[in-house]
This record gives sequence, C-alpha cells and structure tokens, in this order.
Amino acid sequence: MKTFSMTHIGRRREMNQDYLFTSETAVGNLPNLFLVADGMGGHAAGDYASRFTVEKMVEHIRGSAEREPVMLMKEAALLANRLLAAAAYKDPDKMGMGTTIVAASVVEDRLYTANVGDSRLYVIHRERIVQVTRDHSLVEEMVRLGEMDREEAKDHPDKNIITRAIGVMPEVSVDFFETKLDAGDHILICTDGLTNMVEDKEIKRIVLSQRDIVEKVEKLVETANENGGRDNITVVLIEPFLSWQGVGPDCL
Repeated sequence: MKTFSMTHIGRRREMNQDYLFTSETAVGNLPNLFLVADGMGGHAAGDYASRFTVEKMVEHIRGSAEREPVMLMKEAALLANRLLAAAAYKDPDKMGMGTTIVAASVVEDRLYTANVGDSRLYVIHRERIVQVTRDHSLVEEMVRLGEMDREEAKDHPDKNIITRAIGVMPEVSVDFFETKLDAGDHILICTDGLTNMVEDKEIKRIVLSQRDIVEKVEKLVETANENGGRDNITVVLIEPFLSWQGVGPDCL
C-alpha cells in the first residue's frame, strides 16, 4: 500500500477547517485507517469540530475490542457525534458547529467506508471514476427526488447546504459501504474544496496521468486552486497493492 495526503487552506479562506488522519499500519483492530473531515461553524468552531471528531474516532478505534470494520467505524462515529454535540451544548461559541467525516479501511481486497456529510470517497480505475459515498446535501436530495438534474446541481447556489453532519444533533445516521477492489484501483478521499473546483472526469485524468502518487495529489490541489480555490482542499490518495493477486508496485 502506498499513500500520500495534503491539506491546503485554498485561496479564499482565512482558516483551514479541514482535518485528516492517515495510517498505513494497524490502528487497533483495523489494518489501516484513513479519515477526512470538513468542519463548519463560526470563528474556530469548524476547526475544533473536525479535529475533535477525527481524534475521538482514532482514540476509540485504538482501544476497542470490536473486530468487524463496519461496527468499529460505526461505534467511533456515533461516539464522536455525541461528544461533539455535548461540547457544543456547553460552549455558546461552539453552538451549531459540526463536521463531515469520511472513514475508510482496506482489509485484503475489500474497502470499508463510512460517511456523514458531503466529503467524498472515490475509487478510480483505468476507465472509470466511481463515487462510493453519497452526499448528504440539500441539492443531492433534490437530484434523488427528480426535482433537479445532475447538470443543474453542479452550480446550484445551495449545493453546499448539508443535511447531515457530525455534532449537530445528539444522534446521527451514518452511511456504510463495502467495495471490492481490483488491481490498479486508486482510492481518493477528499473534501468539497476539491470536488467543487475540479470535475470528476478531470480528477480521473489527473490521477491516471501523473507519474507518482505525490505528483497526483499535488496536481489535484494545484488544479483546485487554479480554478478558484474557494474552500479548504484536502486530498488523501491510496494505492493499495493487491499482493494476494500477485500485483505489486512494479506491476501498477
């Protein structure tokens, strides 16, 4: 497995409210762990929310006896949600804060993903880019209900209004996905600072055209900034080497 990550404040923001955690090695009973969060809230509340959520999830996963990936990520997300909501209740300056979260772990040839909000996880292969996560946003709900088409949604003024976030309410619903990985797959986790600035097809082109994983991530962040950089940009790229299929770095 090879990974590289980067977070950037962008060109319009005064503070970076994104936060990430990556580990190619075991975290508790997970063989690896990747987390990306995009905080929201006034002053420093969004920064606090994203960092707090990631740290609490990592702490729980490290100490839990649970071995099943989905249950482990679910426990961690629900606990972080309750703790963040309680912190907001106690501090008027943090009322209304919240954060998106994407959590992922690769277990043999399976990718386990959890998400709340509109940060995304994609699987990119030679001929396709697939968004695994589902946006919890007002515009996405309208698309699903047939009230708006996908092209209209891309530039809709309300596209950043999310309908679900960690910490806003005492309880939250978390989506989970299990994906079978193939040789040559790339896993991309990112905040909307990337996806609002760079089209999916351009993301795929960049990932598949750059020489190495560092250049791929740097080019994605650079392109988002060149296209306006209106928000914080966080990118985690994972190249899992599927050794059980006889595939290693020299084959990809």
